[in-house]
Amino acid sequence: MLLIIARRILLAPLIPIGLYLAAEGVLGRIPVNNGWTEPAIGITIFIQSNGVHTGIVLPAGPGKWRAYGWGDRDFYLNTPRWQDMRPGTVLNALVGSGRTVMHVDDLDDFMADEYWRPLRLRPDEYARLRNAIASSFEPGGQSVPGYTPRDRFYPARGDYSALVTCNVWTGHVLKAAGVRTGAWTPFAGDVMRWIPRPR
Repeated sequence: MLLIIARRILLAPLIPIGLYLAAEGVLGRIPVNNGWTEPAIGITIFIQSNGVHTGIVLPAGPGKWRAYGWGDRDFYLNTPRWQDMRPGTVLNALVGSGRTVMHVDDLDDFMADEYWRPLRLRPDEYARLRNAIASSFEPGGQSVPGYTPRDRFYPARGDYSALVTCNVWTGHVLKAAGVRTGAWTPFAGDVMRWIPRPR
């Protein structure tokens, strides 16, 4: 009897994890804005991924780009490199810290590849996308220095959790623009599967 109770106690945490992964497996593959098609001519943006985190990169002038990413404040500020990641920081972010930031990074020109995928938008779609990004900033918030002289963090709206991740934010912005994406995109792959690889 004690063995059965102990087994149930040990297996109990696996149930919500299993439900989470099952929901991701289904909702990440259900399209939103399913009728959308990429125009032959339009404004090119990029969807960027490092395999875990996704962000949106917009043109900022000839040969210049600006990357936007949303996420947990503590994780962003205290994890400049993957080797700086701590289990407590990850757990706090997944549970929901209640504080988020927008990471804004100025970039020089770069080449499209597996992790930097171009996407063309119509002018009205681009305008909606920019508005969705702008609405993610907390009005009047003071920025703090980033990892380099070319990036900064700004207070953001919304709470980060396992249900609302940086990738869910990317999916939300793409939905707002009218772009075809997944219904729920908690992982980077849930965002990137809808963005064609560059040819």
